Amino acid sequence: MVAITTDPIDVTSALEHLHSGQAGAIDLFLGVVRDNTKDRPVDRLEYEAYDRMAISEMQKIADEANRRWPLLRHVIIHRKGTLQTGEMAVLIGVATAHRADAFEACRYIIDTIKETVPIWKKEVFTDGEVWVNAHP
Repeated sequence: MVAITTDPIDVTSALEHLHSGQAGAIDLFLGVVRDNTKDRPVDRLEYEAYDRMAISEMQKIADEANRRWPLLRHVIIHRKGTLQTGEMAVLIGVATAHRADAFEACRYIIDTIKETVPIWKKEVFTDGEVWVNAHP
């Protein structure tokens, strides 16, 4: 399951999707909007995405993760639009037979998404705004 949405992310539905009788581990990464960046108060984040390409790239990342680790199931959901502090921006979830595979696969997926997927983030502060370079 791979998606981009403007709706709040439903963690319960993601967990239900990940559940498998073969799974000994389910790992979730929940990325949330924090209230500051480098000691500057954050008012909100604004995400934009090239949806079709972003979904395609996220699926490629999940496929590569599955080649590296034996994933039973995966979920990747990224929000776009305006998000307030405390809101969830991204959910990465994997189910595997063993915890080490789950931890490693989950970290690989989120790190690779941040490096390669066409999703852009603008941080809006009380005294200005800045587009964050998502792809160094």
